Amino acid sequence: MASLKSMQEQDRLQGYEQLKKKTDGYYQSSVGLGDYKPFAAARGSFAERNKRGNMVRLRNTAGRIDRRKLRFIVEEAEKHQVDMVHFATCQTVQFHHLQPDQVISLLEDIVDNGYETYGTGGDYPRNIMCSPLSGVDPDEVMNVLPYAEAAAQYLVETVDDPDMPRKLKTAFSGDRENMTHATYRDLGFAATDEGTFDIYAAGGLGPNPAFGVQVGQDVKPVECLYYVQAMMNTFRKYGNTGNKRRARTRYMVEALGGDEAFRQAFLQELAAVRNVLQLELGPEIVSPVKKEGDGTSPQTHWRIQPQKQQGLYSVLYHPVGGCPRLSVLRSLSTALDSMDGVELRTSPDQSVYIINLTGREADLIARITEADTARSLFETSTACVGAGTCVVGVRDSQKLLKELIRAVREAGISQDALPKLHISGCPSSCSAQQTAEIGLRGTVKVVAKGDIRPAYFLSLHGKNGRNDSRMGREAGVILEEDMIPFILSLGREVSDTGLAYHDWAENHPGRLDEIAAQYTK
Repeated sequence: MASLKSMQEQDRLQGYEQLKKKTDGYYQSSVGLGDYKPFAAARGSFAERNKRGNMVRLRNTAGRIDRRKLRFIVEEAEKHQVDMVHFATCQTVQFHHLQPDQVISLLEDIVDNGYETYGTGGDYPRNIMCSPLSGVDPDEVMNVLPYAEAAAQYLVETVDDPDMPRKLKTAFSGDRENMTHATYRDLGFAATDEGTFDIYAAGGLGPNPAFGVQVGQDVKPVECLYYVQAMMNTFRKYGNTGNKRRARTRYMVEALGGDEAFRQAFLQELAAVRNVLQLELGPEIVSPVKKEGDGTSPQTHWRIQPQKQQGLYSVLYHPVGGCPRLSVLRSLSTALDSMDGVELRTSPDQSVYIINLTGREADLIARITEADTARSLFETSTACVGAGTCVVGVRDSQKLLKELIRAVREAGISQDALPKLHISGCPSSCSAQQTAEIGLRGTVKVVAKGDIRPAYFLSLHGKNGRNDSRMGREAGVILEEDMIPFILSLGREVSDTGLAYHDWAENHPGRLDEIAAQYTK
C-alpha cells in the first residue's frame, strides 16, 4: 500500500492544478457543483453556501493536536485571514470561508508541513475517532489510543480503493461514557473492563439510523485490524455500491435479513481475512506521559481535572459551537510553546482538552481560555456549522445556539438547569441529535398556505451510553421563533425547584414532554 502522505504529495504535484481550474470554474459558474464537489471533497475542501467560500478540513487522527500542529493552525489561519476555525464533531479541524486563490495555497502549506487533507471528505473513510482523554483519564476503561492510531494508519491507505463504503466512520471508545459513539458507528471498538474490545458494525445516525450489530466480544486489542479489513470486505461483497444513498454499511443489515444474518456474513469475511493476512499488531506499545508534576496544585476550577499521572492536569476548553476565537488560539499556542509534553485533544462534542499540565500551567491555560469557553453544561451544546455555511444545511444551527445562550444568560437561569442540546442543520446528524436528551434537526413548517417558516424537528430522551444508548422520541416540529420561549420555559421551571436538570428530570418524569407539547406543532 502507498502511504497517505505519498498519495497526497503525488496529488499535490498532479492534481492541484486541476483543482485550481475546477475551483475557479465553479466560482465563475462554468463548473457545476455536481462536478466540483466530489473532486474537491476528495482533497478535503468543500464549497460553502452561496459561494461564500470554501472549507478545508485538516485530518486529525484521534483528535490529537501537538504544539507544532497548533502553531501551524494558528499561523495558517492568520496568513489566510480565516474568520472561522471550527472544531468539528469528527474531531477534525476546519478552516472556513476561504476564497478560491486561498484554497490551493492552504492545501499546499498543509502538505509541505507534513499534514493531511486527502480523503477527509466526500465518500472517503472519515477521521478515526478516539476517546479524547485516552491515556490520561483516571476513570478510563483502557487506553485505546495506540489502537486508534494503528487503525488510522491502516485505513487511510485504502482511501482510493474501489467499492469502499461511503464515509466509513470508525471509533474507539475507552471511556465509560462512550463519547465517540462506538456502539453506533460503521465500525466501533468499545473497551471492556477485561482489557479487550467488544466490536460493533454497521451502525450510524442520519436517515434510517441504527445501532451497531455486535460482531466481536472480548477481542484482543492486537487483533483490531482484522475487523477493519473484514468490514471493507463485507461491504464489497454485500454493500449496495450501485446506489450512492444506500452505499452505507447500515443498509447491509436489512439487505441480508437482519442482525444475525449480517453477523454471520461479517464473521465469514473475518475468518477469510485471518486465513490470508497477518494483521495482528505487536505487543502494545504505549508512549507513557514522561512529564512529571512540579509539585504545584491548581486553583479549584470545574474545568481543571487531575490526570492519572500524579501531579498533572487537564483543562477543558469549549468554545461555543466549536468555533474558537483566533486570538485565544494564538495566546494558547504561545503559552504551550514553553510547556513540555502538552497537547490538545479535540472531542466529538466540540470540546478541547489541554492535557499534561502542571498545576501552575493549568491555572494559566484556564485563564487564557476563560473568556472564550462555555460557562455551563447547556453552553457546551453541540451545533454543526449550519446553513449559514454548509451548502446542504437547512437551518443555521450556529446562529440558533448563540441566540439561545444569550437569552438564557439574560434571563438569569441557573447554570445547571438545562441539559446539552444537540443541533443539526440538516438530516445528516453531524451533532448526533438522535441520541441526545434534547435533539434538534433543521426543517421548515408550512403554517398556512403561503406561510412557510423556519423550524426544527424535536426529539427527546435520547441517550448515548456504553450499554444503554437509545434513539430519542420524535416529539413534533417546533418553530424556530418558539425555540427561545421553549428553552426559557424549561429552564425557569427547573431553576425554581433548585435542582440540577438531570435530578429534576428524574423526579418529574414526563414533564419535559408536557412543556415541549406547548410549543410543538
